Amino acid sequence: MALLLWLLSILGAAIFILGNFANGFIVLVKCIDWRKRWKFSLVDQILTALAVSRIGLLWVILINWQAIVLNSDLFNLKVRMVSHFAWILTNHFSNWLTTSLGVFYLLKIANFSSLPFLYLKWRIRHVLLGIILGSLPFLMFHFAMGSIYETVQINFERNTTLSTKLIHVVHISNMTAETLVNVIPFTMSLTSLVLLVFSLWKHLKKQQLNDEGSQDPSIKVHIRAIQTVISFLVLFIIFFLSLVISVWSSMGVEKKVIVLFCMVLGTLYPSVHSFILIWGNKKLKQTFVALWHIFD
Repeated sequence: MALLLWLLSILGAAIFILGNFANGFIVLVKCIDWRKRWKFSLVDQILTALAVSRIGLLWVILINWQAIVLNSDLFNLKVRMVSHFAWILTNHFSNWLTTSLGVFYLLKIANFSSLPFLYLKWRIRHVLLGIILGSLPFLMFHFAMGSIYETVQINFERNTTLSTKLIHVVHISNMTAETLVNVIPFTMSLTSLVLLVFSLWKHLKKQQLNDEGSQDPSIKVHIRAIQTVISFLVLFIIFFLSLVISVWSSMGVEKKVIVLFCMVLGTLYPSVHSFILIWGNKKLKQTFVALWHIFD
C-alpha cells in the first residue's frame, strides 16, 4: 500500500511539473509576442487565459494531494473551504475557455452558408464574450452549492450527531450541480466537433466533385481543429469520471489509493491537453521545437 502511494505520488508530481511547464510556456510565449507586436489576437487571449486557469487548477489539485498524502494539519476547515472555491473557479474557467476555443475553431474554420452561422461568424468576438459572460450564472450556482456542501460538512465534523442521511443528500446535490455545470460546456464542445466534422465532410465532397488536389490547406486546418477538440472531450471525460469516483470514494473508509489514482487521472486533463494545444498552434509549436533543440 505504501509503495503504491509512493508511486502514485511520483507520477502525480511528474504530471504536475509537466502541466505547469506547458501552461507556463503558453503564457510566456504569448506575453512575449504581445510585448513585441503590441497585438493580442482573440485566439491568443483565449489560450493565455486558459493556460492561467489551468495553472491555478493544477496548484489546487496539488494542495488537495498534499492534504491526502501527508494528512496535513494545516489543511483546516477554513483552508479546505478556500481550496474548494478556488477549485470551482479555476475548473470553471478552464472548461468554458476550452469550450470557447472549440467555438472559435468552428466559426473560423467551418464553412456553412446559412445566415445564422454567417452572422455568428462575423460577430465572433461578441459570441465568445457572450459564452464567458453567460457562464457566470453557472459559476454563481456552483459557488452556492459548494458553500452549502462545505457548511454541512463542517457542521457534521463538529457535531457527529448530524443525520448521515442529510450528508448523503448534500453529496448527491453537490454531484448533481457538478454534473450540470460540466455537462453544458461539454455539450457545446461536442456540438462544435460534430459541426466541424460535417464541414470537413462537405468540403471533401466538394473537392471530389471538382476533382481538386488533396493538399488543400483547409483540410489540414479542419483536421487539426478536430483533433484538438476530440482530445479535450476525451481528457475531460476522464477528468470528470475521476472526480465522481474520488468524491464517492472519499465517503468510505481507507480509500486513499483510489482518491490519489483519480487525482493522477484528473491531472492529465489540464496538463496533456495543453501540450496538444502547443502542438496545434503554429507559433507555439515553432518556439517549442526551437527550445527543444537548444536543450537537446
